[in-house]
Amino acid sequence: MNIKKNDTVKIISGNDRGMIAKVNEVFSSEGRVLVEGANLFKKHVKPRRDGEKGQVVTVPRPLALSKVMLVCPSCKKAIRVAYKMEGEKKVRYCRKCQAII
Repeated sequence: MNIKKNDTVKIISGNDRGMIAKVNEVFSSEGRVLVEGANLFKKHVKPRRDGEKGQVVTVPRPLALSKVMLVCPSCKKAIRVAYKMEGEKKVRYCRKCQAII
């Protein structure tokens, strides 16, 4: 999985194309990510108790992993992630500026 929680990503397709935001959650088994403030849908909620009104709530839905690209923290560009070994540890790095992410 190239993208992890709290990474900054750029959305490359869909209604929110071009948006840069933080990843809130990663669903690795489904290949999806939940991005803060992106892919929002309205959901109608029934009243739970007597006297309470029903309402329309805005809910974020997960995006496909292929629709987002990681943004490098040092060069601020959307990148494809590369990996290399530093001693015994496998680290992610930027293909454009060679900085470790």
